[in-house]
This record gives sequence, structure tokens and C-alpha cells, in this order.
Amino acid sequence: MIVTLIIVCEVGFWVLLAAGLAARYLLGKPRLGLALLLCEPLLEVLLLVVTAIDLRNGADPDWTHGLAALYIGYTVGHGHRTVQWLDGHAAHRLGGAPKPAGPPRHGMAWARHEGRVWLGTLLGAAVATALLLVAMWYVGDPDRTTSLQSWMHVAWRAATFHGLFALAHFVFPKKPPEGDGAKEERPARESAAGR
Repeated sequence: MIVTLIIVCEVGFWVLLAAGLAARYLLGKPRLGLALLLCEPLLEVLLLVVTAIDLRNGADPDWTHGLAALYIGYTVGHGHRTVQWLDGHAAHRLGGAPKPAGPPRHGMAWARHEGRVWLGTLLGAAVATALLLVAMWYVGDPDRTTSLQSWMHVAWRAATFHGLFALAHFVFPKKPPEGDGAKEERPARESAAGR
């Protein structure tokens, strides 16, 4: 049942996102669009409540409960950035706004961008861990919650690997293609002077 609900929440996330952006830019109703977009966190609350009820009713904690915690953590860590990115593109394609700037592709600006993305993964792992610890406390039987402990390790392994990937961008920043060096250096110097 939990896996089905995770799938429903994921589909619901994209349906609400599409409906919110369509209301905002196609129908010209920004308040309705915002209301639909603000309904998205309710999906995670629903998943959390159903998972807690499932555990309270005596279900043995298993991989589905761990997956639900990771899903909620991922949504908390990366959902806002995903919505913001899609909103920028919808505003451009449907609302006539200028094309949103993409992430940097070279140098330390790219490394800083990857570091910020990693912070989202770190937040997701922390949220998932907190939810799993609450679930373990809620069940109150350490023998039944070993599978939940293993999901904490999964969350932190993912955060560690992502952190190493982000760190590699700082240690080995990607160089711009030949001929783009002057273009890349100029904005970096200007932004440094602006600070």
C-alpha cells in the first residue's frame, strides 16, 4: 500500500505542478496557480500520515516505510528547486518572460552550483533520518525496526557520494572550451568586484 501511495504522490506532484503552471500562464490566473502549487506539500503530509497509521496499526516496518521517508526527504531537499526551474521555463514558454539562465557550466561557478545542489541532498538525508528515527521511536521495538535503520545508511551513503561528486567539481573545476575563456572570466571578475 505504501509503494502505491508513493507512486500516487509522485504522479500527483507532477499533475499539480502542470495544473498550477497552466493556471498561472495559460489561463492567466496566478492566484489559482499558486494555490495549486501550494497543495503539493500536502501530498507529503498525506504520505507521512498514512505511513504513521500503517505502523500504528501493527504493520512491520519494512523497506516501503524507509522508501517513504527517503521520498519525503528528497522532496523537501529538491522539490522547491524543481518547481522553481519549471516555473521559470513555463514563464518563458507560456508567459513571454525572458529565457531563464541555466546553471553555470564551467569553473568555480559550476562547482558552487553543484555544492548548492548537494546541500539539498544533505537536507533530504537529514529529513529522512529524522522521520526514520521518529518511526523507530513510534514503533518502540528495536527488533522490528532494523530495516528502518538500514534506510538511514542508504540516505547518508547517497549524501556522501553526492558530496564527493560536488567536491570533485571544486578540486577539478571544468575548464571552458577553447575560445570561451574570456567570456567565462569576465562575469566572474565582475561579480567578484560587485561583492
